[in-house]
Amino acid sequence: MLPTRTLRLMLASAAFIGLSGPAFALDGAELVNKLNEAYALNGASITYESVDVDGTTVTLSGVSVKSTSAPGKDFKVGDVTLDGVEEDDAGGYYVETVTLPDVNVKEDETAVTATDITMSGLTIPGNPAGGTINDIVLYESAGTGPVTVTVKGKQVFSMEEMEANLTKQEGDAGFDFDAALTGVKADLSDVEDAKSKEAIEKLGLKTLSGEMTMKGSWELASGNVSLEEYAFDFANVGRLAFSFDISGYTLDFMKSIQEAIKAQEANPNKEEANQAMGLAMMGLVQQLTFNNASLRFDDATITKRVLDYIGAQQGMTGDQLAQSLKGIVPLMMGQLNVPELQNQVTAAVNTYLDAPKSLTISAEPEKPVPFPMIMGAAMGAPNTVPGVLGVKVTAND
Repeated sequence: MLPTRTLRLMLASAAFIGLSGPAFALDGAELVNKLNEAYALNGASITYESVDVDGTTVTLSGVSVKSTSAPGKDFKVGDVTLDGVEEDDAGGYYVETVTLPDVNVKEDETAVTATDITMSGLTIPGNPAGGTINDIVLYESAGTGPVTVTVKGKQVFSMEEMEANLTKQEGDAGFDFDAALTGVKADLSDVEDAKSKEAIEKLGLKTLSGEMTMKGSWELASGNVSLEEYAFDFANVGRLAFSFDISGYTLDFMKSIQEAIKAQEANPNKEEANQAMGLAMMGLVQQLTFNNASLRFDDATITKRVLDYIGAQQGMTGDQLAQSLKGIVPLMMGQLNVPELQNQVTAAVNTYLDAPKSLTISAEPEKPVPFPMIMGAAMGAPNTVPGVLGVKVTAND
């Protein structure tokens, strides 16, 4: 596992991809000010040593990213080039292409590299306090080339490419988004914990390869956030896909969360800050509505290996363990006092264990359910929650 500080550096680098473009064109200082104004509520800001403007190309030297959540731990980015910089009538900026320097970070025995980091179609708002899509820092596409992580000189993680895209919807109603991380590889062969190492070897997980994908949309007026898919797909393991759809996540809602986070970070009394944050979030959640969600796993042989491995530890075969689970699941579900769900889960587990293909848990109520109703049911009658959300469990469909 990477050291905490290294993870912070990686996250800071990723954050800069998301807010980087802040080009410093025509008036470099003014452009940076606009960018920092837009990201002030996120607790992030950038600084630079010097700026050079050549026509519509702006080069920013000595860029660093500062975060209020990690004071004194600025992430040094280096020189950033912005091409095709234009100022719009509203005082904002548009940047055709942003090119960031390669990342090469070393800490103790861990090294992280990332190359070909770019962004295109970056917009910086003239009025970040506004309430439209044009008052948000957005980009049309962003990505990186190869990324690697090495520990003690051995590569433990790599990725061939990452690409993310944002597309405005008609009438600036919102935007669609998608992202993909391809050529992902992980080497777990040098895990030091004896039990973990044994499990990894028995399950055939010493090396992993696959991809991660995401696709969704955000409609600003209703605050409808639809994550159509967030999937992890790895060879000889399986594909895990998650989706959800909620409403109420408007720009005002987002800004309220940012204000709450900012207040939490500014409060030196951490216990008091956390309590205030908890209360603020409880209040904000009241504004959300649940539409649907699902979690699906498509097996690629990992289930049989897990059954064989756990069965062997208990002195039985994988098939014997599967039969044992068929008897245990109904008993466990019976304690929840949800007969209909118990029958669904029992049938799905039996079907899946007989021939592992897919297992799906979905929640799709007949009508959208306000979050306060869900919370009330959870506190007053937990066994009614599956019915309120329209929970279903199926296998091999």
